[in-house]
Amino acid sequence: MDFEFSAEQQTFAKDVEAFLDANDDPEVFDVTRENMAQIVDTPDRRAFMGKLAEQNWLGITWPTEYGGTEGDGVYEYLLNEQLAGRGGPQIGKGIGIIGKTLIAHGSDKLKAEFLPQILNAEVEFAVGYSEPEAGSDAAAMKLKAEPTTVDDVDGWMLNGQKTWTTSAHFADWYWVGARTDTEAPKWNGITLFLVPMNHENITITGIWTMGDERTNEVFFDDVFVPGDYVVGELNKGFQYISQALDLERFTMFTYAPIKQRLDVLTEYVQEASRDGEPLVEDEVVRAKMAHLHTEAAVARALGLKFVAAAVKVETAHRSGATEYQPPTVQASEYKLFTTEYSKALADASMDLGAPGTQLRVKTEEAPMAGRAESTYRYTVIDTIGGGSSEVQRNIISRRGLGLPRNF
Repeated sequence: MDFEFSAEQQTFAKDVEAFLDANDDPEVFDVTRENMAQIVDTPDRRAFMGKLAEQNWLGITWPTEYGGTEGDGVYEYLLNEQLAGRGGPQIGKGIGIIGKTLIAHGSDKLKAEFLPQILNAEVEFAVGYSEPEAGSDAAAMKLKAEPTTVDDVDGWMLNGQKTWTTSAHFADWYWVGARTDTEAPKWNGITLFLVPMNHENITITGIWTMGDERTNEVFFDDVFVPGDYVVGELNKGFQYISQALDLERFTMFTYAPIKQRLDVLTEYVQEASRDGEPLVEDEVVRAKMAHLHTEAAVARALGLKFVAAAVKVETAHRSGATEYQPPTVQASEYKLFTTEYSKALADASMDLGAPGTQLRVKTEEAPMAGRAESTYRYTVIDTIGGGSSEVQRNIISRRGLGLPRNF
Protein backbone atom coordinates (compact mmCIF):
# COMPACT_ATOMS: atom_id res chain seq x y z
CA MET A 1 0.00 0.00 0.00
CA ASP A 2 1.31 3.45 -0.96
CA PHE A 3 1.04 5.77 2.04
CA GLU A 4 2.27 8.84 0.16
CA PHE A 5 -0.06 11.46 -1.26
CA SER A 6 0.41 12.72 -4.81
CA ALA A 7 2.00 16.10 -5.50
CA GLU A 8 -1.43 17.52 -6.34
CA GLN A 9 -2.89 16.19 -3.10
CA GLN A 10 -0.02 17.60 -1.07
CA THR A 11 -0.52 20.99 -2.73
CA PHE A 12 -4.19 20.88 -1.78
CA ALA A 13 -3.30 20.10 1.84
CA LYS A 14 -0.92 23.06 1.91
CA ASP A 15 -3.62 25.32 0.44
CA VAL A 16 -6.00 24.24 3.20
CA GLU A 17 -3.32 24.83 5.83
CA ALA A 18 -2.69 28.35 4.51
CA PHE A 19 -6.42 29.06 4.48
CA LEU A 20 -6.77 27.93 8.10
CA ASP A 21 -3.79 30.07 9.13
CA ALA A 22 -5.46 33.08 7.52
CA ASN A 23 -8.80 32.34 9.22
CA ASP A 24 -7.58 31.28 12.65
CA ASP A 25 -10.16 32.18 15.28
CA PRO A 26 -10.43 30.87 18.88
CA GLU A 27 -14.23 31.16 18.60
CA VAL A 28 -14.12 28.61 15.76
CA PHE A 29 -11.20 26.32 16.64
CA ASP A 30 -10.91 24.57 20.00
CA VAL A 31 -9.02 21.27 20.27
CA THR A 32 -10.19 20.80 23.86
CA ARG A 33 -13.70 20.06 22.59
CA GLU A 34 -12.15 16.83 21.33
CA ASN A 35 -14.37 14.99 18.84
CA MET A 36 -17.31 17.33 19.39
CA ALA A 37 -15.29 20.18 17.87
CA GLN A 38 -16.59 19.01 14.50
CA ILE A 39 -20.17 20.28 14.93
CA VAL A 40 -21.32 23.62 13.49
CA ASP A 41 -23.18 24.87 16.54
CA THR A 42 -22.44 28.63 16.74
CA PRO A 43 -22.85 31.62 14.40
CA ASP A 44 -19.06 31.96 14.13
CA ARG A 45 -18.72 28.33 13.10
CA ARG A 46 -21.50 28.66 10.52
CA ALA A 47 -19.80 31.73 9.08
CA PHE A 48 -16.54 29.79 8.83
CA MET A 49 -18.27 26.98 6.93
CA GLY A 50 -19.53 29.64 4.55
CA LYS A 51 -15.92 30.58 3.86
CA LEU A 52 -15.16 26.92 3.09
CA ALA A 53 -18.06 26.95 0.65
CA GLU A 54 -16.59 30.00 -1.09
CA GLN A 55 -13.42 27.95 -1.65
CA ASN A 56 -15.50 25.28 -3.44
CA TRP A 57 -14.30 22.77 -0.85
CA LEU A 58 -17.76 21.50 0.00
CA GLY A 59 -19.10 18.81 -2.30
CA ILE A 60 -15.68 17.84 -3.64
CA THR A 61 -16.93 14.35 -4.48
CA TRP A 62 -20.41 15.39 -5.63
CA PRO A 63 -21.38 15.07 -9.31
CA THR A 64 -20.91 18.24 -11.35
CA GLU A 65 -24.62 18.35 -12.18
CA TYR A 66 -25.31 19.09 -8.50
CA GLY A 67 -22.54 21.64 -8.10
CA GLY A 68 -19.72 19.31 -7.12
CA THR A 69 -16.35 18.72 -8.76
CA GLU A 70 -16.31 14.89 -8.84
CA GLY A 71 -12.96 14.80 -7.07
CA ASP A 72 -11.54 11.80 -5.23
CA GLY A 73 -12.58 11.22 -1.65
CA VAL A 74 -8.95 11.62 -0.58
CA TYR A 75 -9.40 15.39 -0.89
CA GLU A 76 -12.32 15.32 1.54
CA TYR A 77 -10.13 13.23 3.83
CA LEU A 78 -7.29 15.75 3.65
CA LEU A 79 -9.68 18.66 4.27
CA ASN A 80 -11.33 17.03 7.27
CA GLU A 81 -8.01 16.02 8.80
CA GLN A 82 -6.72 19.58 8.57
CA LEU A 83 -9.91 20.92 10.16
CA ALA A 84 -9.94 18.28 12.88
CA GLY A 85 -6.29 18.84 13.77
CA ARG A 86 -7.16 22.39 14.79
CA GLY A 87 -10.39 21.56 16.59
CA GLY A 88 -12.49 23.12 13.86
CA PRO A 89 -15.92 22.26 12.43
CA GLN A 90 -15.85 19.65 9.69
CA ILE A 91 -17.79 18.57 6.65
CA GLY A 92 -19.84 15.49 7.36
CA LYS A 93 -23.58 15.32 7.90
CA GLY A 94 -24.78 17.77 5.28
CA ILE A 95 -22.26 16.96 2.57
CA GLY A 96 -22.01 13.25 3.32
CA ILE A 97 -24.97 11.65 5.04
CA ILE A 98 -27.77 13.92 3.82
CA GLY A 99 -26.29 15.23 0.58
CA LYS A 100 -25.05 11.96 -0.85
CA THR A 101 -28.24 10.13 0.15
CA LEU A 102 -30.37 12.79 -1.55
CA ILE A 103 -28.21 12.60 -4.68
CA ALA A 104 -28.65 8.83 -4.80
CA HIS A 105 -32.28 8.49 -3.71
CA GLY A 106 -33.95 11.90 -3.25
CA SER A 107 -36.73 13.34 -5.41
CA ASP A 108 -36.05 16.20 -7.81
CA LYS A 109 -37.87 18.52 -5.39
CA LEU A 110 -35.68 17.60 -2.43
CA LYS A 111 -32.52 17.84 -4.52
CA ALA A 112 -33.46 21.27 -5.80
CA GLU A 113 -34.37 22.53 -2.33
CA PHE A 114 -31.56 21.14 -0.21
CA LEU A 115 -28.47 20.46 -2.32
CA PRO A 116 -27.71 24.14 -3.13
CA GLN A 117 -28.19 25.07 0.54
CA ILE A 118 -25.81 22.31 1.61
CA LEU A 119 -23.13 23.39 -0.87
CA ASN A 120 -23.42 27.00 0.27
CA ALA A 121 -23.32 26.07 3.98
CA GLU A 122 -26.72 27.65 4.50
CA VAL A 123 -28.39 24.78 6.36
CA GLU A 124 -27.59 22.52 9.30
CA PHE A 125 -29.13 19.12 9.98
CA ALA A 126 -29.81 16.95 12.99
CA VAL A 127 -29.84 13.18 12.50
CA GLY A 128 -32.56 11.25 14.33
CA TYR A 129 -32.05 7.50 14.51
CA SER A 130 -31.62 6.60 18.19
CA GLU A 131 -34.56 6.15 20.55
CA PRO A 132 -34.85 5.07 24.21
CA GLU A 133 -35.21 1.44 23.06
CA ALA A 134 -33.29 1.72 19.79
CA GLY A 135 -29.68 2.70 20.36
CA SER A 136 -27.10 0.50 18.69
CA ASP A 137 -29.93 -1.42 17.04
CA ALA A 138 -31.31 1.44 14.95
CA ALA A 139 -33.69 -0.93 13.15
CA ALA A 140 -35.66 -1.22 16.39
CA MET A 141 -36.89 2.39 16.17
CA LYS A 142 -40.58 2.88 17.01
CA LEU A 143 -41.30 6.51 16.15
CA LYS A 144 -44.57 6.02 14.28
CA ALA A 145 -45.48 7.62 10.94
CA GLU A 146 -49.08 7.14 9.79
CA PRO A 147 -50.51 8.27 6.43
CA THR A 148 -52.96 11.16 6.67
CA THR A 149 -54.23 14.25 4.85
CA VAL A 150 -54.13 17.78 6.27
CA ASP A 151 -55.63 20.73 4.36
CA ASP A 152 -55.86 18.60 1.21
CA VAL A 153 -52.13 17.74 1.44
CA ASP A 154 -51.23 14.05 1.62
CA GLY A 155 -48.52 13.21 4.08
CA TRP A 156 -47.60 11.51 7.33
CA MET A 157 -48.30 12.15 11.00
CA LEU A 158 -45.32 11.43 13.25
CA ASN A 159 -45.63 10.56 16.94
CA GLY A 160 -42.99 9.32 19.34
CA GLN A 161 -39.55 10.14 20.66
CA LYS A 162 -35.91 10.31 19.60
CA THR A 163 -32.92 10.62 21.90
CA TRP A 164 -29.19 11.44 21.69
CA THR A 165 -29.82 13.92 18.84
CA THR A 166 -26.76 16.10 19.35
CA SER A 167 -27.59 18.87 16.88
CA ALA A 168 -31.32 19.22 17.57
CA HIS A 169 -31.05 22.51 19.49
CA PHE A 170 -29.32 24.41 16.68
CA ALA A 171 -30.15 22.55 13.45
CA ASP A 172 -32.60 23.80 10.81
CA TRP A 173 -33.87 20.41 9.61
CA TYR A 174 -34.29 16.95 11.10
CA TRP A 175 -33.19 13.93 9.07
CA VAL A 176 -35.31 11.40 10.89
CA GLY A 177 -36.24 7.75 10.54
CA ALA A 178 -39.76 6.59 11.42
CA ARG A 179 -41.67 3.33 11.23
CA THR A 180 -44.16 3.31 8.37
CA ASP A 181 -44.87 -0.43 8.34
CA THR A 182 -45.36 -2.17 11.67
CA GLU A 183 -45.99 -5.59 10.10
CA ALA A 184 -42.76 -5.87 8.07
CA PRO A 185 -39.47 -7.13 9.53
CA LYS A 186 -38.02 -4.29 11.57
CA TRP A 187 -35.33 -3.35 9.01
CA ASN A 188 -37.87 -3.21 6.17
CA GLY A 189 -40.50 -0.91 7.66
CA ILE A 190 -38.56 2.35 8.18
CA THR A 191 -38.81 5.51 6.08
CA LEU A 192 -36.65 8.64 6.13
CA PHE A 193 -38.22 12.09 6.44
CA LEU A 194 -37.01 15.69 6.39
CA VAL A 195 -38.76 17.74 9.07
CA PRO A 196 -38.18 21.42 10.00
CA MET A 197 -36.78 21.63 13.53
CA ASN A 198 -38.96 24.66 14.30
CA HIS A 199 -42.17 22.67 13.83
CA GLU A 200 -44.60 23.75 16.55
CA ASN A 201 -45.30 20.17 17.64
CA ILE A 202 -41.65 19.23 18.16
CA THR A 203 -40.28 19.58 21.69
CA ILE A 204 -36.53 19.52 22.34
CA THR A 205 -35.09 18.79 25.79
CA GLY A 206 -31.37 19.03 26.50
CA ILE A 207 -29.21 16.27 27.97
CA TRP A 208 -25.71 17.15 29.15
CA THR A 209 -23.04 14.50 28.67
CA MET A 210 -19.98 13.68 30.76
CA GLY A 211 -17.99 15.39 28.01
CA ASP A 212 -19.57 18.78 28.80
CA GLU A 213 -21.50 18.70 25.53
CA ARG A 214 -25.22 18.91 24.96
CA THR A 215 -27.27 16.25 23.26
CA ASN A 216 -31.07 16.10 23.19
CA GLU A 217 -34.32 14.24 23.51
CA VAL A 218 -36.83 15.14 20.79
CA PHE A 219 -40.57 14.55 21.17
CA PHE A 220 -43.06 14.38 18.27
CA ASP A 221 -46.70 15.13 19.06
CA ASP A 222 -48.78 14.97 15.86
CA VAL A 223 -46.03 16.33 13.61
CA PHE A 224 -47.39 16.47 10.07
CA VAL A 225 -44.89 15.95 7.25
CA PRO A 226 -46.04 16.46 3.63
CA GLY A 227 -45.41 13.51 1.35
CA ASP A 228 -42.93 15.62 -0.65
CA TYR A 229 -40.53 15.38 2.27
CA VAL A 230 -40.22 11.60 2.23
CA VAL A 231 -36.66 10.65 1.27
CA GLY A 232 -36.49 7.95 -1.38
CA GLU A 233 -38.82 4.96 -1.33
CA LEU A 234 -41.18 4.09 1.48
CA ASN A 235 -39.86 1.47 3.90
CA LYS A 236 -36.31 1.66 2.45
CA GLY A 237 -35.03 4.09 5.07
CA PHE A 238 -32.97 1.60 7.02
CA GLN A 239 -31.09 0.60 3.88
CA TYR A 240 -30.26 4.27 3.25
CA ILE A 241 -29.21 4.71 6.88
CA SER A 242 -26.91 1.69 6.69
CA GLN A 243 -25.22 3.00 3.55
CA ALA A 244 -24.61 6.40 5.15
CA LEU A 245 -23.29 4.95 8.43
CA ASP A 246 -20.09 3.83 6.69
CA LEU A 247 -19.29 7.47 5.98
CA GLU A 248 -20.40 8.60 9.45
CA ARG A 249 -18.17 6.10 11.21
CA PHE A 250 -15.19 7.37 9.29
CA THR A 251 -15.76 11.14 9.19
CA MET A 252 -16.86 11.36 12.84
CA PHE A 253 -13.57 9.98 14.14
CA THR A 254 -10.68 11.62 12.34
CA TYR A 255 -7.05 10.70 12.97
CA ALA A 256 -5.63 14.22 13.40
CA PRO A 257 -7.07 14.83 16.92
CA ILE A 258 -5.69 11.49 18.07
CA LYS A 259 -2.23 12.41 16.82
CA GLN A 260 -2.56 15.83 18.44
CA ARG A 261 -3.40 14.27 21.83
CA LEU A 262 -0.52 11.82 21.45
CA ASP A 263 1.86 14.72 20.73
CA VAL A 264 0.67 16.49 23.90
CA LEU A 265 1.42 13.40 25.99
CA THR A 266 4.77 12.82 24.26
CA GLU A 267 5.89 16.39 24.93
CA TYR A 268 4.87 16.04 28.58
CA VAL A 269 6.81 12.79 29.02
CA GLN A 270 9.90 14.34 27.43
CA GLU A 271 9.85 17.29 29.85
CA ALA A 272 8.45 15.87 33.10
CA SER A 273 10.32 14.19 35.93
CA ARG A 274 9.32 12.02 38.87
CA ASP A 275 11.31 11.59 42.06
CA GLY A 276 14.04 13.68 40.49
CA GLU A 277 14.42 11.41 37.46
CA PRO A 278 13.35 12.30 33.90
CA LEU A 279 10.15 10.47 33.10
CA VAL A 280 11.38 9.68 29.61
CA GLU A 281 14.20 7.53 31.01
CA ASP A 282 11.83 5.17 32.84
CA GLU A 283 11.77 1.84 30.99
CA VAL A 284 8.08 1.22 31.66
CA VAL A 285 7.16 4.68 30.40
CA ARG A 286 9.31 4.27 27.29
CA ALA A 287 7.65 0.93 26.52
CA LYS A 288 4.18 2.44 26.97
CA MET A 289 4.98 5.38 24.68
CA ALA A 290 6.45 3.10 22.02
CA HIS A 291 3.30 1.01 22.10
CA LEU A 292 1.05 4.09 21.81
CA HIS A 293 3.01 5.46 18.85
CA THR A 294 2.89 2.09 17.10
CA GLU A 295 -0.87 1.82 17.51
CA ALA A 296 -1.29 5.41 16.29
CA ALA A 297 0.43 4.38 13.06
CA VAL A 298 -2.01 1.47 12.78
CA ALA A 299 -4.96 3.84 13.25
CA ARG A 300 -3.68 6.08 10.45
CA ALA A 301 -3.15 3.09 8.16
CA LEU A 302 -6.69 1.83 8.77
CA GLY A 303 -7.99 5.29 7.88
CA LEU A 304 -6.08 5.32 4.62
CA LYS A 305 -7.31 1.81 3.91
CA PHE A 306 -10.89 3.06 4.17
CA VAL A 307 -10.15 6.07 1.95
CA ALA A 308 -8.64 3.80 -0.72
CA ALA A 309 -11.67 1.48 -0.60
CA ALA A 310 -14.09 4.42 -0.75
CA VAL A 311 -12.31 5.89 -3.79
CA LYS A 312 -12.68 2.55 -5.58
CA VAL A 313 -16.40 2.55 -4.83
CA GLU A 314 -16.77 6.12 -6.11
CA THR A 315 -14.89 5.21 -9.31
CA ALA A 316 -17.06 2.16 -9.86
CA HIS A 317 -20.25 4.12 -9.25
CA ARG A 318 -19.27 6.88 -11.69
CA SER A 319 -18.44 4.31 -14.36
CA GLY A 320 -22.01 3.03 -14.15
CA ALA A 321 -21.20 -0.22 -12.37
CA THR A 322 -24.10 -1.66 -10.40
CA GLU A 323 -22.09 -4.29 -8.52
CA TYR A 324 -19.54 -3.02 -6.04
CA GLN A 325 -18.76 -3.71 -2.41
CA PRO A 326 -19.21 -0.75 -0.04
CA PRO A 327 -16.37 -0.32 2.49
CA THR A 328 -18.52 -1.32 5.45
CA VAL A 329 -15.93 -3.60 7.05
CA GLN A 330 -13.13 -1.08 6.59
CA ALA A 331 -15.26 1.64 8.19
CA SER A 332 -16.00 -0.57 11.20
CA GLU A 333 -12.37 -1.64 11.55
CA TYR A 334 -11.26 1.98 11.58
CA LYS A 335 -14.00 3.17 13.94
CA LEU A 336 -13.47 0.31 16.40
CA PHE A 337 -9.69 0.58 16.50
CA THR A 338 -9.42 4.36 16.69
CA THR A 339 -12.04 4.88 19.38
CA GLU A 340 -10.71 2.08 21.57
CA TYR A 341 -7.18 3.39 21.00
CA SER A 342 -8.35 6.86 22.04
CA LYS A 343 -9.53 5.41 25.35
CA ALA A 344 -6.18 3.69 25.87
CA LEU A 345 -4.36 6.94 25.08
CA ALA A 346 -6.57 8.81 27.56
CA ASP A 347 -5.89 6.19 30.23
CA ALA A 348 -2.16 6.50 29.64
CA SER A 349 -2.34 10.29 29.87
CA MET A 350 -4.11 10.06 33.22
CA ASP A 351 -1.63 7.48 34.54
CA LEU A 352 1.57 9.18 33.39
CA GLY A 353 0.41 12.61 34.47
CA ALA A 354 -0.22 11.39 38.02
CA PRO A 355 -2.87 12.91 40.36
CA GLY A 356 -2.64 16.37 38.80
CA THR A 357 -4.36 15.09 35.67
CA GLN A 358 -7.67 15.14 37.56
CA LEU A 359 -7.68 18.94 37.36
CA ARG A 360 -10.09 20.34 34.79
CA VAL A 361 -9.12 21.10 31.22
CA LYS A 362 -7.53 24.55 30.63
CA THR A 363 -6.04 24.54 34.12
CA GLU A 364 -2.60 25.81 33.13
CA GLU A 365 -0.76 24.48 36.19
CA ALA A 366 -2.10 20.95 35.62
CA PRO A 367 -0.10 18.39 33.66
CA MET A 368 -0.79 18.92 29.94
CA ALA A 369 -2.91 21.96 30.95
CA GLY A 370 -5.66 19.61 32.11
CA ARG A 371 -6.09 18.03 28.70
CA ALA A 372 -5.92 14.49 30.08
CA GLU A 373 -9.12 14.68 32.12
CA SER A 374 -11.24 16.07 29.27
CA THR A 375 -9.88 13.46 26.88
CA TYR A 376 -10.68 10.78 29.44
CA ARG A 377 -14.32 11.91 29.60
CA TYR A 378 -14.85 12.49 25.89
CA THR A 379 -13.35 9.25 24.59
CA VAL A 380 -15.92 7.12 26.43
CA ILE A 381 -18.62 8.78 24.32
CA ASP A 382 -16.68 8.10 21.11
CA THR A 383 -16.95 4.33 21.56
CA ILE A 384 -20.75 4.65 21.47
CA GLY A 385 -21.55 7.31 18.85
CA GLY A 386 -21.89 6.07 15.28
CA GLY A 387 -22.42 2.51 16.52
CA SER A 388 -20.91 1.04 19.67
CA SER A 389 -17.75 -1.06 19.73
CA GLU A 390 -19.86 -4.18 20.17
CA VAL A 391 -21.75 -3.37 16.97
CA GLN A 392 -18.50 -2.79 15.07
CA ARG A 393 -17.13 -6.14 16.25
CA ASN A 394 -20.26 -7.89 15.01
CA ILE A 395 -20.04 -6.19 11.60
CA ILE A 396 -16.39 -7.18 11.24
CA SER A 397 -16.98 -10.75 12.34
CA ARG A 398 -20.07 -11.30 10.18
CA ARG A 399 -19.27 -9.35 7.02
CA GLY A 400 -15.50 -9.52 7.13
CA LEU A 401 -14.89 -12.98 8.59
CA GLY A 402 -18.12 -14.77 7.67
CA LEU A 403 -18.92 -15.71 11.27
CA PRO A 404 -22.52 -16.18 12.49
CA ARG A 405 -24.29 -13.34 14.29
CA ASN A 406 -24.38 -13.50 18.08
CA PHE A 407 -27.56 -11.48 18.70
